[in-house]
Amino acid sequence: MRIEHLPENNAGRMQPAISREHAMELLKRYNKEEFHILHAETVEAVMRYFARTLGYAAEEEFWGLVGLLHDLDFEMYPQEHCIKVQEILEQEGVDPEIERAIVSHGYGHQVDIKPVHEMERVLYAVDELTGLIGAAVLMRPSKSTLDLTVSSVNKKFKDKKFAAGCSRDVIQHGAEMLNWELEHLMKETIKAMQEKERSDIQ
Repeated sequence: MRIEHLPENNAGRMQPAISREHAMELLKRYNKEEFHILHAETVEAVMRYFARTLGYAAEEEFWGLVGLLHDLDFEMYPQEHCIKVQEILEQEGVDPEIERAIVSHGYGHQVDIKPVHEMERVLYAVDELTGLIGAAVLMRPSKSTLDLTVSSVNKKFKDKKFAAGCSRDVIQHGAEMLNWELEHLMKETIKAMQEKERSDIQ
């Protein structure tokens, strides 16, 4: 790990060294499954939404890049998830702040790098939640987030057999890290995914 925490000075986060085009090329180099690409793009959009709504609009590109690349190593190196990515990102000259943020979402499972910055905590919370919401959407007649409600997602959250691979503990812990009610996290993440869907339709 090249840095221990994100610096208070956000100059690097306002002008990331890697472009989205480079990040997407990198993502597709290490991920071939369409599901993984879609998940990365979804988390990217959700992170951008939270950057704007939480007062970090100047860092929106940075937040989005973290979301886009957060599972970069998962498909090819599942046993080294959040570990192999450090080597890859260093070789590619990617910002150490992006690396630190990405690695922190594996806290408590793959690594002991704790999410500290609000952006890192958001990533930690929404990664699993977007998966749960995505699975819930597939069960709906509309196959859309646009008519999805918090109560519907909460019901699926409580059904531990539904989308069992989406860790409820991580989602709950993420909400607690942010000092948010779980329902608030769900509501805002749904709104972010709805925004993405509307954009995709246009």
